[in-house]
Amino acid sequence: MATDNSSSKSGKGGDYTSRRIQVLKGLEAVRKRPGMYIGSTSARGLHHLVYEVVDNSVDEAMAGHCSSVSVVIRPENIISVDDDGRGIPVDMHPTEKVPGVELAMTTLHAGGKFDKSSYKVSGGLHGVGVSVVNALSEWLEVEVRRGGKRYHQRYERGIKTTELKEIGPASGTGTLVTFKPDPEVFTELAFNFDTLSARLRELAFLNKGLEIVLRDERTDDETEDVYRYEGGLAEFVEYLRGSRTAIHPQVVYFETSRPEAEIELAMQYDDGFSENIHTFVNNIGTHEGGTHLTGLRAALTRTINDYARKNRIFKKDESLSGDDVREGLTCVLSVKVMEPQFEGQTKTKLGNSEVRGAVETAVNEHLSAFLEENPRSAKALIEKSLQAARAREAARKARDLARKKSGLEGGVLPGKLADCSIADPALSEIYLVEGDSAGGSAKQGRDRSFQAILPLKGKILNVEKARIDKILSNDEIRAMVTAIGAGIRDDFDISKARYHKIIIMTDADVDGAHIRTLLLTFFFRQMRQLIDQGYVYIAQPPLYRVHKGKTERYAYTDDERDLEIRKLSNGKDGRGISVQRYKGLGEMNPDQLWKTTMDPDARTILKVTVESATEADGIFRRLMGDEVEPRREFIEKNAKYVRNLDV
Repeated sequence: MATDNSSSKSGKGGDYTSRRIQVLKGLEAVRKRPGMYIGSTSARGLHHLVYEVVDNSVDEAMAGHCSSVSVVIRPENIISVDDDGRGIPVDMHPTEKVPGVELAMTTLHAGGKFDKSSYKVSGGLHGVGVSVVNALSEWLEVEVRRGGKRYHQRYERGIKTTELKEIGPASGTGTLVTFKPDPEVFTELAFNFDTLSARLRELAFLNKGLEIVLRDERTDDETEDVYRYEGGLAEFVEYLRGSRTAIHPQVVYFETSRPEAEIELAMQYDDGFSENIHTFVNNIGTHEGGTHLTGLRAALTRTINDYARKNRIFKKDESLSGDDVREGLTCVLSVKVMEPQFEGQTKTKLGNSEVRGAVETAVNEHLSAFLEENPRSAKALIEKSLQAARAREAARKARDLARKKSGLEGGVLPGKLADCSIADPALSEIYLVEGDSAGGSAKQGRDRSFQAILPLKGKILNVEKARIDKILSNDEIRAMVTAIGAGIRDDFDISKARYHKIIIMTDADVDGAHIRTLLLTFFFRQMRQLIDQGYVYIAQPPLYRVHKGKTERYAYTDDERDLEIRKLSNGKDGRGISVQRYKGLGEMNPDQLWKTTMDPDARTILKVTVESATEADGIFRRLMGDEVEPRREFIEKNAKYVRNLDV
């Protein structure tokens, strides 16, 4: 169902003047504490600068005034963002007595987004605006095309170095922002094309018809991607589904406008076993869910059950659970809310209570209509859900059997778990260790007060290709579920997790990497909240031991190894220096394992995070799914980046 697009256009273009820009002062703290405003000063914060500028352009598109955005990565990692929107106002602000563009560039929370007659809704996770980009850039230049004229102004580290001046005539309207991130602020200055590509592609899907161009000019062979999707979320679902086979030909799609929110949804079932639901609020990915996701899930379960009962598809006493109706579902839900309330660990969980009812009503109405109008598709997806229900019943029996054998969901922990003595989960950590040999060393080398060890035998099941009954019949998975103590899938309750650090520790070889990937697939698909809350880590054991006499050093890369060799040789020929390449954790004695990999004061562990849920979903699907061709394409594209592969 299509909506009247006029509902998303707020205010007339001619009424967008400096008077509409409201001021909430306070830019001085940005350079002192940049992490508070952009999350970090590493690669994540660096890329966030681009998103802040692009979000302004997308807001213009959502208001109906912009059709194209161009993002260019120039040499020296300079970024240019150009759009064909209305152009930032250049007239004098009535109270601040500076041009509107200067106000927007130099004052935190100054912008048209605070005035709902200029923008009904606006995006941007932190909402801090382009002024923060200005403050954290070595320099920034803005060019505005408005009223047939071009205007220019330059800033350095947030301070204007030129006045706003007219530089010539302009055809059309728009804003061009060019900036260079400040090396005094950022620890990483190189923009990653793929990272930017993932977010810009997502924005193009979420804003149908908007053209976004990404071009990389840092090398002679320029790379350029163009994203434009007239089908919007329907095309997004097809992209996310990838090579999996759809079990009904049509993508279920609707958009509707309600007082509480504008709602757009697309969904399709395939022959896989994963649930792939992605939700957005004002173009922000809400990977922690919220009220809109709750409404969607409730509507899916009720609508499909009601249809099956009405059409007598169920046998006696049959019904489908939420897990059943979401198996093999790829779905994107995008809502636009005037005053979103975000909560949760990373402020990506929607809290507006009124949105739940709006989404639930809309999905009930439109999904019911789709099922009635497409009985063959309805039968196919209900049969898929019934197969999931039978597997769920088999899984329940497996859990009952496991409870008797090993205490899954009960109070009895797996026998091979060496638990810690501290009962506080916030202070406790568990190492998932590859192999009994390494597990033995880890048990002896650990600090028993807060470190638990669970050895894993062999490779766990690839959960990307298995239903829940098969998953829970795997001994190693059952042991992990029991040890962590928080349940699995819909029964998962993160408040019951027995450890707030779950550390994957595998050998530094191909098999170890495969086991690590299988474990990450398991956590991403079955215990996603552990990753979202920052509970999952990867241990970094050393690759080399360099020793001479009684002196020993550990190296984690080839470059570090060479550096340690040079240090120990003192400029001589290096005689007497021995280099040991660790192929497995079991080659280290307990003391070495503690010193290098487990001692919190000396170790390096990597936190597993999900920057883009849609991209992560695609990677797991391509690398761990049934289809060979997507995996082959991924390997061919990325093989050139692999160094020092052990086979």
